[in-house]
Amino acid sequence: MGLTSRSLLYAMAVAAVGCVGLTLWLWPRFAGRGPRAVLGRLGAIAATQLTVVATLGLAVNANFEFYASWHELLGLYDDAPAAIGKWGDGGSAGPVGDPSKGLVQASGPDGLDKVHGLPKGRPDLVGRVESVRIVGKRTRVVDGAYVYLPPQYFQPQYARQRFPVVVALSGYPGGTFLLGQHLRLPQTAGQLIRTGRMQPTVIVMLRPTIAPPRDTQCVDVPGGPQAETFFARDVPDAVKSRYRVGHDPGGWGVLGYSSGGSCALQLTMRHDRTYTAAAALSPDYKVSNDPTTGNLFGDGRDRIRRRQEHDLMWRLAHLPAPRVNVLVGTSRTGEKNYPAARAFLDAVRGPMTADSLVLDHGSHNFATWRRELPAALQWMSRSLTFPEDVVGNS
Repeated sequence: MGLTSRSLLYAMAVAAVGCVGLTLWLWPRFAGRGPRAVLGRLGAIAATQLTVVATLGLAVNANFEFYASWHELLGLYDDAPAAIGKWGDGGSAGPVGDPSKGLVQASGPDGLDKVHGLPKGRPDLVGRVESVRIVGKRTRVVDGAYVYLPPQYFQPQYARQRFPVVVALSGYPGGTFLLGQHLRLPQTAGQLIRTGRMQPTVIVMLRPTIAPPRDTQCVDVPGGPQAETFFARDVPDAVKSRYRVGHDPGGWGVLGYSSGGSCALQLTMRHDRTYTAAAALSPDYKVSNDPTTGNLFGDGRDRIRRRQEHDLMWRLAHLPAPRVNVLVGTSRTGEKNYPAARAFLDAVRGPMTADSLVLDHGSHNFATWRRELPAALQWMSRSLTFPEDVVGNS
């Protein structure tokens, strides 16, 4: 049974209820003081606690999809950024991560069928959300994505039109499912586009780690996963190869929450020839090693330089400011990152520009990010240039 399957959850719930019932029934038999009675009581408590906690853990994971498979939970992908799985009719597909099969490939639902409120009906009236796999041309990484296509993408009058793109990144350890189900990104964007408050935009939804369960923090790890290259170069190339999207950086932005927001700032400030706008909700402003990341910067002589260059405050103080626009979302109370957000915004200088989205109160959770999302999407829409080139022109 799959890690997120309902059958596993229900089976574990039945086991938990059974353990509780057996404990109540057998408890009088363990009322003595001998070793057997003591071990019986300890065993009953341990079995009951284990099954109840496992049931709760499975329920939370099924709802949030922190880990989509047993392989991810057990960390079997940690040192293999490409080995995810095979696809194709009848199992005849080539090796995983083979760009010759296409940089964007059809995928199974990957949780998309569990997302509530997605467009239903004719795509030219309501748009469409696709579940795909993106294959890195350089990194050979294969990563799942949801792609939102607005109604205009399917309308005859837009048949040759290219569209701006927002690459949306979830937090860690969450995945694309959270962007749809709990952030409600495609649903919110669709409503804004229908009411004319956002220009028609293609939204590519991804998780920020490419080697789960390791938190790769959108960093090219020496001798390890090349996450920065994947998001800064492979993802744009793949999307351009499949969809009618703009080729100019002015039509590309990154949006994210939590660690996804950190990646949004990192990618935009470090790769201003790929992305020119970043909307970051509750981000951090530097990349640091921790137990979930491992050693991101290597042990070579350049490790200090690499760490400094992923510290955005250091970049603003020591390197030329990029010509990009950024939006930072934070809360005066309820989030610990408000002082860091103020320091970052105060440090921004031209030609870089920065705007803020500050709530009086908001915690580090989806309730806060859903409140910020409509304003962030509208800001992104104003920041991105609707592509002037059409299909048939380079």
